[in-house]
Amino acid sequence: MHPISFESMQLKPELLEMIRAKGFVQPTPIQLQTIPLALDGHDIMGQARTGTGKTASYGIPILNCLVPGGGMQALVICPTRELSVQVRNEIAFLGSALGIQVVALYGGQSIEVQFQALIKQPEIVIATPGRFLDHLRRGSVCLEDVRFVVLDEADEMLDMGFLPDVETILSACPIPRQTFLFSATLPEEIRELGLRFMQDPQEVLIDVDEPTVPIVEQRCYRVHPERKIQALCCLLEAEQPRVSLVFCRTKRGADELAHRLEQRGFKAEALHGDMSQRERDQVMNRFRRGKLRVLVATDLASRGLDIDMVSHVINFDIPDDPDIYVHRIGRTGRAGRGGVAITLVEPNQIKQLRVIERRIARRIKICELPGQNRGWSRHEEELFKQIMKAARQASNHYLSMARSMLDREDAVFILAGALRLLEEGSAVLEKDLLSNPPEEPLEDTMVNVEIPVGKVHGIKADELVQWLFDHTLLREDQIGEIEIDQHSTFIEVPLEFVDEIYQVCDQPEFMRPTAKKRRQPFNQIYQGQSVKGR
Repeated sequence: MHPISFESMQLKPELLEMIRAKGFVQPTPIQLQTIPLALDGHDIMGQARTGTGKTASYGIPILNCLVPGGGMQALVICPTRELSVQVRNEIAFLGSALGIQVVALYGGQSIEVQFQALIKQPEIVIATPGRFLDHLRRGSVCLEDVRFVVLDEADEMLDMGFLPDVETILSACPIPRQTFLFSATLPEEIRELGLRFMQDPQEVLIDVDEPTVPIVEQRCYRVHPERKIQALCCLLEAEQPRVSLVFCRTKRGADELAHRLEQRGFKAEALHGDMSQRERDQVMNRFRRGKLRVLVATDLASRGLDIDMVSHVINFDIPDDPDIYVHRIGRTGRAGRGGVAITLVEPNQIKQLRVIERRIARRIKICELPGQNRGWSRHEEELFKQIMKAARQASNHYLSMARSMLDREDAVFILAGALRLLEEGSAVLEKDLLSNPPEEPLEDTMVNVEIPVGKVHGIKADELVQWLFDHTLLREDQIGEIEIDQHSTFIEVPLEFVDEIYQVCDQPEFMRPTAKKRRQPFNQIYQGQSVKGR
């Protein structure tokens, strides 16, 4: 039996020509299941991860059925301006040999420009919900001839509060029609929407039980909260990604991190919701052209981004929601390519990491940070360049001041103070930690932790080690001697893990058999805690 190909799907020759020009060789799983159903006239509710080829899975059958010059026959609703533009570009390319016009309508662009585009009566309109409703109320779009309606990334539209707008648009569309709904997840509200506005939809579920991209290498690094930027710089230096996407939790955090990276010589810019549409477009254009090495983004700003060349996704801030983690790392490993997903984990964030691991049904490898000298040397070089540039532009007044200061104090001492002032003036204060690290790193200080369970409770060394390994960021090679007495156990660990160990051992799930063969929670027998210095 021969595998199904695009050529066997009874598509128009001009469309097949553009599919080949696009570089599509074999249909992806979502395309393989969706296109034949769509060509047979079925409504479809599809679930698949980002980057699996959803756009072509509905774009190809729609293009195959449209009548050139027949007015607006297809409407695609997208949650964001970025996704609307990306979808418009892909469908316009596939339909170019068919003479099909595709227009994108979104906020942030002049509505007059969109009026002019709609006068040409495009066959396909791609739009964000708010802007499309605006055109609908103004009478600049006509739904009379619409035969296809697509809801793309429906779960994101739900998250962004667009569901009422989507319902209004669907209610205005003619019946009969074909309706396609695509989403990375199918929460109950989305399923209910589909059942209300679709006719006996066929479900297509791709990789539902495998939420992460299998070819993405996932790693995490344990970092001190006040040394995260240094850790990120070291990783960027060691990994040398051509283009990377770094996620921050807040808009302010994204701005600050991009600024700090710029100061260290990395070509970085921020992308978030407080930026104007023009600013976001300019940043994305520079990113796509390879002018930026690092794009620092918030989750909302990154929705709908489809950038094939991202090799590394870095979670500078670990997400609270595991589905956000899945969404983030889906930005790499696109279209069958490999990718790397890196997460920086602070000591008190182990619980969030474990929740993510349960969601993706796999452990994320904990790695040691690469040597940090390269990152610091790069920063020194950048400071040197800034100082020399300023020196070349210095007036005689500054030269006179410099000579006067050199008469009073050692040159190295003065320069050190000037460097500190330079960085403080740039709001980069963390270098106190970087240039003067603690004399004794936390994880080098070993202590004996007393856990008040022992032989009478049935505790075993291998079970205790496995519990700690599963529930903390401890590595097995960081666990020292274990001494089990009758009523207590002493375990040697780095000092920084003490609080974490007491926390996880106080959980109800931490069970040990008692001398009477009953199982008793640790928090019922736990009476106190002590730490004995090494």
